[in-house]
Amino acid sequence: MNNVNKYANIQNELPKLQKVLLDAIQSEFLEIQSVKKQCEKYPGACEKIDGLEKAYFVVYSKYVKKADHRFERFIFLDETGHEVCDVSGQEMELYGLLAPCMNLELSKEYEEGLSHPV
Repeated sequence: MNNVNKYANIQNELPKLQKVLLDAIQSEFLEIQSVKKQCEKYPGACEKIDGLEKAYFVVYSKYVKKADHRFERFIFLDETGHEVCDVSGQEMELYGLLAPCMNLELSKEYEEGLSHPV
């Protein structure tokens, strides 16, 4: 699925997303998910991490093994794609905080690649 953008509308939905993050998400090097604000651990995390209460999305690597998450960085974005905080895996775990991005649509080319792998 090289050179196929994953999301059709990401630039419209997140106009302030940095180009490096956009490219990494579109190429599936990084993953984007919504922040589940109704999660039990969300209020406590907001108390410890400045700016987290403004976060609507989180960008992370889906390729980092669970044992190595403490070395990972999580980039939290507001509803426009602007970075609101950058958190290390030592400061928090994402488990329970992630939800699908309901506002992002997969591109037709990406969906075709899923249904017809090469």
